[in-house]
Amino acid sequence: MGEAAARPLRWGVLGTGGIAAAFATDLALTDSGRIVAVGSRRTEAADRFGALFGVPNRHASYGALVADPEVDAVYVATPAPMHLDDARLALSAGKPVLVEKPFTMDAAQARELVDAARTAGLFLMEAMWTRFLPHIAAIRRLLADGALGSIVSVEADHGQYFDDPDHRLFAPELGGGALLDLGVYPVSFASMVLGTPKRILSLITPALHGVDGQSSMLFGYGTGAHALLTCTLSARTATRAVIAGTDARIEIDGDFYTPTPFTLIRPIPPPPGGLKV
Repeated sequence: MGEAAARPLRWGVLGTGGIAAAFATDLALTDSGRIVAVGSRRTEAADRFGALFGVPNRHASYGALVADPEVDAVYVATPAPMHLDDARLALSAGKPVLVEKPFTMDAAQARELVDAARTAGLFLMEAMWTRFLPHIAAIRRLLADGALGSIVSVEADHGQYFDDPDHRLFAPELGGGALLDLGVYPVSFASMVLGTPKRILSLITPALHGVDGQSSMLFGYGTGAHALLTCTLSARTATRAVIAGTDARIEIDGDFYTPTPFTLIRPIPPPPGGLKV
């Protein structure tokens, strides 16, 4: 255990697409881990990825990747509909797993994966990188210290403009739609601040091939707090976020889910007897 903790974590990357490449590029900037293996369904894809990122072990199947004895943990970087099977495969091989967002296609699949990880006693997490950014870490400290008082509301949006009808976000079979690809950021943000809602109201506008082109959500919590969240494939929105409390509020510049500044605003207390309107 001491030896394992002293050396960088040895990663196996399951999948060779754009997200896997981004993970490999960023991991090279840290000293916390290194990629020792990559797995693909095609030998040439594994070899190409391995050559590009200096990965020594290249496997022509996902099964061979998760069975690699040099791999400490597996990063699942396949399309969303494959996350359940691919993460389950890694867990069955006794490997801790980091799953690219969205974690799974629906809540039932998420519960299945969580149950499998708990039964095996293995680490399992969605790769929601926003949670680990410096400004979000600072915001969590402010929330833990009670700097905002009681939280009243959370607002967050994520909108991008896509007009290519052949883009994967318009393909239901690839997990397309605004919610799974863009809405996960506002939803995860609200979950971080307020936890699990007691009530959810939603409204969608469909896009090509029946995927959700725009989704708006209202979450209600036992404390009385609300979260108002939106996502869309049809416009580049401000992608800002606001947390409002009884004592102060936090405003996060766009894009709130990337490294960006935020402002802590402390309202001027009303005069005795309240405000006159």
